[in-house]
Amino acid sequence: MTKQRPSKNSKSRTRNPKSLVGVVMGSKSDWETMRATSETLERFGVAHECHVMSAHRSPALASEFAATAEARGVEVIIAAAGGAAHLAGVIAAHTVLPVLGVPMKSDALNGLDSLLSTVQMPAGIPVAALAIGKAGATNAALLAIAILANSRPELKKKLREFRAEQEKKIRATTLD
Repeated sequence: MTKQRPSKNSKSRTRNPKSLVGVVMGSKSDWETMRATSETLERFGVAHECHVMSAHRSPALASEFAATAEARGVEVIIAAAGGAAHLAGVIAAHTVLPVLGVPMKSDALNGLDSLLSTVQMPAGIPVAALAIGKAGATNAALLAIAILANSRPELKKKLREFRAEQEKKIRATTLD
């Protein structure tokens, strides 16, 4: 398993030829939230790469990443952005791979603007929209894992074990 973290340069072009999941975010500040995506993918042993790119400030980079992802072996893309949150849609417009959008919290509307921008895609260019923030970041990784698990029995087994572990913790919970 390999992971590429966003570099100090927001135009990081580091690519991992073994990545099954590409994780992109609109700015370096999104890493604080999107780290949950990376950590969840790591927990399941899923090779992935993380990059910073912007639908507005680096549209050619976003287009290139999406257009070349499938040929590089990427099977699912997770795209996170705040505010206008167009990154997931721009990525989806340039690939037929599943794109999972994670809306980031924003100063102006606490992420509601990001959620609406992510979820309101026109018919024909789908983006799966997750929850705002860390819960969405974690669930995007779990959804990517579920997609990959359709053709990987060992991954499906890990996902079932994870769910059983969650249930066990809840069953063991007591209120004082």
